[in-house]
Amino acid sequence: MKKTLADLPVGSKGKIAGFKKGFSQYRQKLISMGLTPDTLFQVMRTAPMGDPVEIMVRDYNLSLRRDEAMAVLVEGE
Repeated sequence: MKKTLADLPVGSKGKIAGFKKGFSQYRQKLISMGLTPDTLFQVMRTAPMGDPVEIMVRDYNLSLRRDEAMAVLVEGE
């Protein structure tokens, strides 16, 4: 089973691998925010309850809701 962005701890680095099936409502929104396959990212921080997750991608910080982060498949740490 592949990891999702929501599974990674703070400080992790990785690469966007794609999107989980069943989350098509988020796919286009995430792509428009720069989360395209093979894009590098780093998890910067998470809120105490895990929602939202803040990542650095393409030289800017992006906050994602946990549901959105669960839709992103990743490779890396």
